[in-house]
Amino acid sequence: MKTDLEIQKDVMDELKWELLTNANEIGVAVKDGIVTLSGTVDSYYKKLQAERAATKVLGVKAVAQEISVHLSDRGVRNDSEIASAVLNALAWHSSIPEEKIKVKVEKGWVTLEGEVEWDFQRNYSKSAVENLQGVVGISNNIHISPRLKSADIKNKIFSAFHRSATLDSDSINIATEGSKVVLSGKVRSFVEKKDAERAAYLAPGVTQVENKLLIDTEVYSY
Repeated sequence: MKTDLEIQKDVMDELKWELLTNANEIGVAVKDGIVTLSGTVDSYYKKLQAERAATKVLGVKAVAQEISVHLSDRGVRNDSEIASAVLNALAWHSSIPEEKIKVKVEKGWVTLEGEVEWDFQRNYSKSAVENLQGVVGISNNIHISPRLKSADIKNKIFSAFHRSATLDSDSINIATEGSKVVLSGKVRSFVEKKDAERAAYLAPGVTQVENKLLIDTEVYSY
């Protein structure tokens, strides 16, 4: 099992490898496998990049995001300009029903609301906005309309886990409560934990996933 110092070094190395910014702008602290990121970057997208890079490191159990976004003078846009850019970005994605999504922008913070049938549409709506100039944060309040029965949802997720090359489906338990899915059991890494959650969210009708999966690298060590 990695020590906190080893995890810290690996996270810092991953930041230097992946970020499109100076990794020295970001502070990394680790305690009991929980990584805290701090510092200031000049775009919301770079903040997300840092978080995603940290979650890829083996041994990371969770990430506390304390990075702030301070736009450069060139990156500042007024809320009307940002709202227009958001609507255009949503319209460019054929899989996003933009007519069902409402957009609100306040001081660079974008709020998305509405209702879609699939979780990937909800996620695509957010990702379409992440890299827009002037955005400092996003609240994704888009809801998913349940379309399937609880048993159908569970069967589709179970099949998806079995098809996945990155998931050990035998170690993951699936429970459904209406349109809510509860995952439990053990996985080998934070990435596998998130992969399982994403796979569950891809099932039609899923509105919420409670991820209770535990990370236990020792069980899989040789």
